[in-house]
Amino acid sequence: MADEDRVPWQGWRRKGEDAGLPAAKGPGSRRPFGATWWGRAWLEALEQRARLDPGRLSRGRSYARRGSVVELTVSPGEVEAIVQGSRVTPYQVTVRIRAFSSAEWDSVLEVVSAQIGRVAALLDGELPPEVIDDVRDAGLELLPGAGEVLTHCTCPDFAVPCKHSAAVCYLIADALDDDPFALLLLRGRRKDELLATLRTRRGSPATPVAAPRTPPPAGIPAIAAFASPSSVPVPAPPRPLGAPGVPAAVRVLDPPRSSGVDVRDLVTLATDAAQRAWELASGDGDGGLSLTFEQDLARRAANALGTPDLADLAHRAGISSRRLTSWAVAWREAGPGGLTVTLDDPVTVSPDVLTEALEALPNATIEANRVTSGKLQLRLGPDNLWYRFNQQFNDWTLSGPPSPDPKDLL
Repeated sequence: MADEDRVPWQGWRRKGEDAGLPAAKGPGSRRPFGATWWGRAWLEALEQRARLDPGRLSRGRSYARRGSVVELTVSPGEVEAIVQGSRVTPYQVTVRIRAFSSAEWDSVLEVVSAQIGRVAALLDGELPPEVIDDVRDAGLELLPGAGEVLTHCTCPDFAVPCKHSAAVCYLIADALDDDPFALLLLRGRRKDELLATLRTRRGSPATPVAAPRTPPPAGIPAIAAFASPSSVPVPAPPRPLGAPGVPAAVRVLDPPRSSGVDVRDLVTLATDAAQRAWELASGDGDGGLSLTFEQDLARRAANALGTPDLADLAHRAGISSRRLTSWAVAWREAGPGGLTVTLDDPVTVSPDVLTEALEALPNATIEANRVTSGKLQLRLGPDNLWYRFNQQFNDWTLSGPPSPDPKDLL
């Protein structure tokens, strides 16, 4: 038989049935799992909460990356899959998770139905992450915990899980990326059944007692207002809130999965936009409208100092974390002026303006507007203020606010 006539898992065999799988190579050899929030939540539960053997999970992850799982079906309470191992005949794998009872599902739906935003999202075909909290409020856990992931495989390996079962566990994350409702299916409730129950509950609430309506103010006729404008008080514009906050809308629904927008990124951007809008409305700044790209990036990084978000922001901006950290520190210590002297190359200035700095650092060297002594450097900014930098790991980092007198920085 010619090579091109072989089925995929036989095409690489040359030494009999137990030749072994080929080594994972190329982009797929390190491909990640869990592209969406639900996929990542499953992986976290699998690797942290379910308490499965880490070594077996690691081997299963390699199998999954090779494409060894050739078929996977999710049904209530279990996942069935076909996994190609080192033998010609594929193995049959079953992964089971305890399905909720009808009474438990009633408790979950009672909690979910009490929240209009959650019901609207579900009926619109979205599964908000907050459903995990709803299930927990009902005394249950949606994601599997210790002892809840049960596996069976037709391979001769007696380990639990075997590498074939572990590979299927990782491919479940892909299934959740495609449709997070698959997790509810694993807990025993199909999407159409869930939505039908929610529609029934939504359509038959107790009839509320209508509250007495307050009649609207009578107002004044328009002709009277235009005839004597001086007698009609102009309403004052509403004042902004005392402080900016997080827009409530972004907390209700996740962005569509097809958009590729992470809900955490959305909340961060919306909160930042609300802060800037508040500055404009309150007159406490221009909302950052005059900032350059570097300045706005440094401003955002300054709010993320000391958190993993800074490294993520640096990756998205295409610069190193160390460099963005120095920008963030400069912005935090001295704002736009500090960032300018951090970014700008040395600028030639009159030697006369460096006299005070040389008096403060008598053994220093001079390069344009920079006076350096060991691991300490003073820079004269375009605003005629002096900035102190300290050398750390071969990087010069701004160490505090500026001063018109360089002696104040020593």
